[in-house]
Amino acid sequence: MDELVQKHFSAVDYVIFAVLLVASAGIGLYYAFSGGRQRTTQEFLLADRSMSCLPVSLSLLATFQSAVAILGAPSEIYANGTQYWFLGCSYFLGLLIPAHIFIPVFYRLRLTSAYQYLELRFNKTVRICGTVTFIFQMVVYMGVVLYAPALALNAVTGFDLWGAVLAMGLVCTLYTTLGGLKAVIWTDVFQTVVMFAGQLAVIVVGAHQAGGISEVWRRAQNGSRIAGLDLNPDPLERHTFWTLGVGGIFLMLALYGVNQAQVQRYLSSRTEKEAIMSCYVVFPCQQIVLTLGCLMGLVMFARYGEDSPLDKGYVSSNDQMVLYFVMDVLQDLPGLPGLFVACLFSGALSTISSAFNSLATVTMEDLIKPHFPAMTETRATLLSKGLALAYGLVCLAMAYIASLMGSVLQAALSIFGMVGGPLLGLFCLGMFFPWANSVGAVSGLLAGLVMAFWVGIGSFVSRFPAAVPSTTAPDVGNLTTVASFVKAKTRPTGLNALYSLSYMWYSAHNSTTVVVVGLIVSLLTGKPRPMPHPPRATAEKNMPLTLMLTIGPMKEKDVTPGTVYPILGNLLFFLPERYKEKLCCVTPLEDKVQGCIRLHAIDKSGGFGLVTVNPKPVF
Repeated sequence: MDELVQKHFSAVDYVIFAVLLVASAGIGLYYAFSGGRQRTTQEFLLADRSMSCLPVSLSLLATFQSAVAILGAPSEIYANGTQYWFLGCSYFLGLLIPAHIFIPVFYRLRLTSAYQYLELRFNKTVRICGTVTFIFQMVVYMGVVLYAPALALNAVTGFDLWGAVLAMGLVCTLYTTLGGLKAVIWTDVFQTVVMFAGQLAVIVVGAHQAGGISEVWRRAQNGSRIAGLDLNPDPLERHTFWTLGVGGIFLMLALYGVNQAQVQRYLSSRTEKEAIMSCYVVFPCQQIVLTLGCLMGLVMFARYGEDSPLDKGYVSSNDQMVLYFVMDVLQDLPGLPGLFVACLFSGALSTISSAFNSLATVTMEDLIKPHFPAMTETRATLLSKGLALAYGLVCLAMAYIASLMGSVLQAALSIFGMVGGPLLGLFCLGMFFPWANSVGAVSGLLAGLVMAFWVGIGSFVSRFPAAVPSTTAPDVGNLTTVASFVKAKTRPTGLNALYSLSYMWYSAHNSTTVVVVGLIVSLLTGKPRPMPHPPRATAEKNMPLTLMLTIGPMKEKDVTPGTVYPILGNLLFFLPERYKEKLCCVTPLEDKVQGCIRLHAIDKSGGFGLVTVNPKPVF
């Protein structure tokens, strides 16, 4: 057969798919008309800081497990073997570092938007730069993550393309706009269960049809799909233990450490301890998800071997192979194809709803509230809901633009990964290096973005003629998908070597660029001008509060307390005190700060008031 084959849903499949959408919308309606009814921005944007560990952790997992990952991971394993499984080695540090470094800083500052931290640490310019970068990242990505699964479903089953796009987009917009973050989190919990059920159903039935899991493993071994530990340190190799296990740590930090969608979930937790525990709970869940993706890829290989549906022309791209396999394996079991499609669209819904809510939050807190400090709580809440609705409509528009991109779709998806690295570098610069100033922060972010787009787009353009058609690497942080290209037989040199850098190193490379450039510029931009401590909000409520721009390398005493994590002081504990002071390694958080710094109301000038409560060391 040499033309694309379409398989069709039964009535039961349509019913199961509809139940997913109705249940998701129902959760949003429930939280819109019960409890606090989302009447305040704290309720709408942060679930009134009342969430427990389990729903937060499952929501973190659902945001990570996008539809692109569900489609991409099994295809990657089928085509290239199980080397990708070693990405799981990066999960440990990728979650341990956010749990014990990023979460304590963000949670104790009582932030709503992660980018408020950038103004506390640097100034308003840095905050706006970070916010705009994040908005660009999410707007581009969410249209593609909505369109890609709908396109695959349409190609394999004939399911109406724009019907699926509109159904997902409108339902997601509905429950995010009405129910706020609490609805998003509880819907994520429901969708996570559906994702697990859908993947397990396919693996169990597929393995049974292949003769059992032992037969699946035997065929995979015979087909050289079971990969050993590849310790090749070459950063140009697409997947090795080092690219996946070490480069993956930076990808995980960009997602779980500083991404607003995830930070918002930490901040919605009832206590800091529960926020930290949510990271620990995600770790085994992610390992299970990764293993399920690998098993599905092996079951696919056991069924088709080297004679893939793509080679036969049954599908037109690797993105469609998983859906074709599901429809092929489950064609005699009405309801199970619908369950897997519900699983696939659950991944898309969880990712998109997180994007809507986080975009509404940063737009409200970083771009609107500072200019309208007298805005009432009721009006702010209504505006937040309006922003969520507006971003929902933008998402549908971006899905339409994605449909016009054709092969550029791969480049659009990789933007998420390219932008995440520089943002990670910006937060690390502020949190770990007390002498970094605002001029260095802006310069570092711009340098990181330039480097990210230079390498990312240069890689895509330089290899495009030799690309394997539409072969997709899986989403690795919710969020990075790149084309898999035919490897050159000779090692690239010069700029081609830079363009051949494994996409798994993008985040590490770009974040390091931000830190190095930021530190150099901070040290070269003149003498430091002391930054006065802002007056306490409790004593002088009506005084304008501003955080002055400091020109030159900062000193620890000039940094807003609570915004620097004492990592240098901990690492260089063996140095005499006088040397640690010169290197800004004393970190005055423990000895000199007499309380937990909390974010106070934004005053008329848009600055921050800092108040101390619960006298105890910050760290």
